[in-house]
Parts: sequence; C-alpha cells; structure tokens
Amino acid sequence: MTQTAQPSSAPSGEVPTNVPTAVGRPAALKRRVPKYSDLAPLMKFKKPEFSNSAKLRRASTIWELRDMAERRTPRAPFDYTDGAAEAEITLRRARQAFQDIEFRPGILRDVSGVDLSTAILGKQSRLPFGIAPTGFTRMMQSEGEYAGSQAAEAAGIPYTLSTMGTASIEDVAAAAPNGRNWFQLYLWTDRDRSLELIERAARAGNDTLMVTVDTAVAGARLRDVRNGMTIPPALTVKTVLDASYRPAWWFNFLTHEPLTFASLSRYTGTVADLINSMFDPTLTFDDLDWLRETWKGKLVVKGIQTVEDARKVVDHGADGVVISNHGGRQLDRAPIPLHLVPEVAAALKGSNAAVILDTGIMSGADIVAALALGAEFTLIGRAYLYGLMAGGRAGVDRTIQILEKDMARTMALLGVTKVSELNPDHVRLLQH
Repeated sequence: MTQTAQPSSAPSGEVPTNVPTAVGRPAALKRRVPKYSDLAPLMKFKKPEFSNSAKLRRASTIWELRDMAERRTPRAPFDYTDGAAEAEITLRRARQAFQDIEFRPGILRDVSGVDLSTAILGKQSRLPFGIAPTGFTRMMQSEGEYAGSQAAEAAGIPYTLSTMGTASIEDVAAAAPNGRNWFQLYLWTDRDRSLELIERAARAGNDTLMVTVDTAVAGARLRDVRNGMTIPPALTVKTVLDASYRPAWWFNFLTHEPLTFASLSRYTGTVADLINSMFDPTLTFDDLDWLRETWKGKLVVKGIQTVEDARKVVDHGADGVVISNHGGRQLDRAPIPLHLVPEVAAALKGSNAAVILDTGIMSGADIVAALALGAEFTLIGRAYLYGLMAGGRAGVDRTIQILEKDMARTMALLGVTKVSELNPDHVRLLQH
C-alpha cells in the first residue's frame, strides 16, 4: 500500500526523510542517458547567415529596420530622414499618441480571413496605406524613388512622388507603369513652372495631385544645421571620415547618376535655402481654386492641422485632406494628427472628402488605430525610408510586409475582418 507523505519538519538545508524516493517516480521523470535517436530531431543547427538580405528577413519591426538604416547610412542623410524641427517635440508627441492608444477587442468572432483592402479616392488599394512623398530620396539610398514606386506597385498601394524627389515624373511612371502613381506639388513663386509640373504629372498618368500647404517657410531642422547638410552631400573632412564606416553607401552614391529632381535638373545648397528661395509664401485659398480648375484628377491637400482648415479646403474643391504636421519637420509643438482625426472625420462627414493621416506611423497597429478613429487611409514616410536605407527595394518590400502582418494580426485580435468594420469603439485614447 502506498503511504501518503506527511509534511516534513526537517531543518532548513537537510533532506526530509519522508519524501518519496526515485522508486516511486513516474518513468518519464527517471534519469537516463539520452539516445542519439532522441537527440537527432533536436539538432537543427543552421548555417549562420550574415548577408543583408538575411538581416532584412529577420527584421520584425520598423524600429529594427531603423537600426539597420542607421548603421548603413552616413549621418547627414540619416538625420535628415530621422530628425524633425527644433527640439523635435512634435515628432515625439506624434509617436506617443499612438502609444497612448488602448485597443478594445471583441471576442468570439470568426477571424479566419482578414481583408486589408480599402477604397481611396475612387480606386481600390490592397492595403490601407500608401507611400508618402519624400524629398531627395536617392540621397538616402541610391535606388530611391525607383525602389519605392516599384515596391508600391507590387504591393498594390499608391506611391506619391515629391516635387523634390530625385527622379523625374516620367522616369517613375516608366519604372512602375502598372502602379497607382500620385504627384505631390509644392507651389512655386514661378506659376508657369508649377503649371508645367501639373501638366507633366497628368501626361504621365498620375490620377491624384497632392498639394502641400505647410511650407510657407522652412522649419528649423537643427540636425541638418549641425551636420552641415547640403544637397548633394558635400565631401568634407567630416563626411569622408563618416564614409569610412559606410563604404557601400558612398560607393553607390558616387557610381550612380548624380541626383536629379522631379522639378529641377540640379541644385546645390541647403534644404532650407531651397525652400525659402523657391516655395511661395503668399499662397491663399485663391491658389487652391486655381489648382482645382487646372487639375482634372483627384485633388488632395496635405498639411491640414485644424478642423476649420479641413472644412475650408473641401469647400474650395479638395477631394481629400491629409492631416499632417509634415512629420514634425516644420512647426515644433504643432497639433498631433492622430488627435485631430475624430474631429476632422466628423466635420467632413457627408462631404465625400477622404480623410488621410500622415505622421508618426511606425507599426501596423498604428495604422489600425488611425482607421478606427476615423481615418480612411494613411501614408508612411519615415517608415518606408528606414526600409529603403536598410536594403534598397528589398528593404521597402520588407517594410510593407511588416506593416501588413502587423495589421492583419491586430485586426484579428480585435475581432475584425474588414477595414470598414473598424470604428471608435475599438480604441480609447488614454489620458495622462
């Protein structure tokens, strides 16, 4: 008969005399010498992979792509991408806003299939985000706009070429002939040059014109000042020393076609000087009326930071608004786009105007939160540039893959299978 062991009263450090011995242990808990047949299935040693493509595959977040980008890119172009204006308060707040989201999941829903597609400005997008316009993109990595537009084409999402992009409108259209290409416009003091760009964009098949209105003057991007950032990067003692740690970037930069632009053939100087000399600080809503008459496709206004201005631009013919503070790169302490989404969405309800969010997105969960609060679509800027700097076209593809996987998982965990099912009940903004 098996006896039940009684609680031991042995002093600490001594082995109790009434604990069952090995004789009474289950067979699975008895010590034995392992057999090779038992070990063989466990011995799955992989050959170490040190290639950049392997590192891209292992990256599971945009932050990891950012770390790769920082290691591979000289300080000046990396900081131009990564930085913001003045003390960079706006950028930190924009990202904190996403961190302050609390999701409210629904349970016992069939989420075996999640559909991330959505309609934006009259056409379908396979994912609820597109690539935002970014200037001087081939300076970050030599494939630049070509990598971005081709990755967007492959993913079935829109790509936006900046006026200050480093590839021409025609070359981007040729590189991604089946993609949905948009063109972002900065209105210049020379209206004839602006009109020329608009006409070129239309001829190249761009269906949407995105006019940016938050650059009356250049923001104080202090990282660029400290780094002596110029277009193109200057070969100073500092940059040569920096190049010694990142030879691949400099090799690509020096052995490819020099930087050319969507809107001008060459430029040498600082970014701030370029903005202050070429962009028109006298813009008014009358200029928006002129654009509406001139451009026959969809017209979107980027840089909306108040509900009142959102209403006004729609009254002046805009088909959509991009709630954006330019990634925190213009006015520090500017409004946080995510916080504005519910109010702008409510104000434009019934107008058929698209509400698009830009600034601060670093994960697919961020995108889901924006959609739940009322945005119809989002744009990624830095997130895609981190991927570009980390690995060219393959890095941009990896950015899109990470965001897509994030979104599908987040929606499934929320109990949602379609973008249209997301609503404010799925999120709550935490209060500090």
